[in-house]
Amino acid sequence: MSYTGLGAPVPFNGTSPLGGNSVTTNLNQWYQAGDQAYIIVASAMVLVMVPGLAFLYSGLARRKSALSMIWACMGSFSVITFQWYFWGYSLAFSNTATSGFIGDLTHFGLKETLAAPSGGSPLIPELLYSFYQMQFCAVTAAIVVGAVAERGRLLPMMVFIFMWATLVYCPIACWAWNTSGWAFKYGVLDYAGGGPVEVGSGMSALAYSMVLGRRQEKMMVNFRPHNVSMIVLGTTLLWFGWLGFNGGSSFGANLRAVMACWNSNLTAMFGAITWTLLDWRLARKWSMVGWCSGCISGLVAATPASGFITPWASVILGIVTGVICNYATKVKFLLRIDDSLDVFAEHGVAGMVGLIFNGLFAADYIIGLDGVNTGLIPGGWVSHNYRQLYVQIAYLVAAIAYSFTMSAILATIVNYIPGLHLRASEEAELLGMDDDQIGEFAYDYVEVRRDYLAWTPTKPEPHSGDAGIPMSQRHGISEHGDMLEGKIPSNSMDGSNGNAHTGIGGDRHGEVAEKIKQGQDSG
Repeated sequence: MSYTGLGAPVPFNGTSPLGGNSVTTNLNQWYQAGDQAYIIVASAMVLVMVPGLAFLYSGLARRKSALSMIWACMGSFSVITFQWYFWGYSLAFSNTATSGFIGDLTHFGLKETLAAPSGGSPLIPELLYSFYQMQFCAVTAAIVVGAVAERGRLLPMMVFIFMWATLVYCPIACWAWNTSGWAFKYGVLDYAGGGPVEVGSGMSALAYSMVLGRRQEKMMVNFRPHNVSMIVLGTTLLWFGWLGFNGGSSFGANLRAVMACWNSNLTAMFGAITWTLLDWRLARKWSMVGWCSGCISGLVAATPASGFITPWASVILGIVTGVICNYATKVKFLLRIDDSLDVFAEHGVAGMVGLIFNGLFAADYIIGLDGVNTGLIPGGWVSHNYRQLYVQIAYLVAAIAYSFTMSAILATIVNYIPGLHLRASEEAELLGMDDDQIGEFAYDYVEVRRDYLAWTPTKPEPHSGDAGIPMSQRHGISEHGDMLEGKIPSNSMDGSNGNAHTGIGGDRHGEVAEKIKQGQDSG
């Protein structure tokens, strides 16, 4: 059943901070079932973006570190779920905070978080709003962990992510979306997270990469993404989830949600076309990785803008973003910061472009499509609100400066905590993060005869430093340890111990299998 008035379908008249007593009152009466159902589904769609990022990052890395990137993204989700439940939601969205910078602990452990209308929109209850916003924080954290690619240890990154979510994400989210936030009061237009999500992740990843240091140049011979199919899979999952990310930020099943989905798709596709053409200009090849990069950059730019601007402006946004972000991938070489997965170029820079576009192209009639903000927000230059551009720039400068500086400080602090140094050893980098940090692999090296060390040809012997754990003990399976030492597996039919291989101890399973077969044949 549709409703015709502005705001929520039934005005909330509860007095309890919980929204009422569910023992005596139907607390669902204040909300449309369709709005709640849509945001629950949108939350699930946004959740899918975390494994989407995992597959994307895994495909972009080399195969010897592919699984570690998946683990980093999924591990960060575990950390953020705890952090958001513990105090993250309260620090970002507490409705009793007055500082304008960060919230208080009113909702610590989801205390007093149930059926009262959310601060984001009267269309959904606070409990649902907190769950939906948790997915945003989780996706942002998963973007940031791309900074560890191929040389960073996982445990220090998980410690950093908890601190980062508390001291970087929550404050910027409070600025933009909390009704007491200084940026919200200033009139900033940030629809689905240009500041806390995109600029915050891009600048934080750049800062972490700076503190972490560059990968070993001698190990970068013939470097390229190892699995483009996985990159496409990750991009597709992100694209799907982004429709819940941007569409759901209208906080109801309404026309603004539809417009946000349309704008997101337009920006993504025109970004993909533009990036692909720019790559074709140089290589005369139609790059699949280029298409994915342009698509993601367009979706990022649509994040702050899709609920504010018109479809024709989204086309312009996609083209402009594709050009700027394509060239922004060169910035890391100028800064000499190894932003391995171009998080800064594709998230940070694209988020900046989207926020600037709000100052120019935000339209009041687009904003009013949700039935809640009708006539309340004036829009940007196209609606003759010329003040909006410098408001957006001021917010952008604050978000850039704060996220980069605070992230660099946090990464440096973690790096100096005993046992939490960020960087893996040279030997670990040579072997790959899968072997060093996880002891499992994305691909079956038992059946495929391949010395995966050959993907980073460097020198005959590894660095003399000790990675801390003997290679033979990193798998947790004694037979695998025997193989790594060049011995016959302990459970094989051949009872001999074998002889150690010469050179770097690596994945020699194929040779061991041949020895076993030869022993069986001779028997």
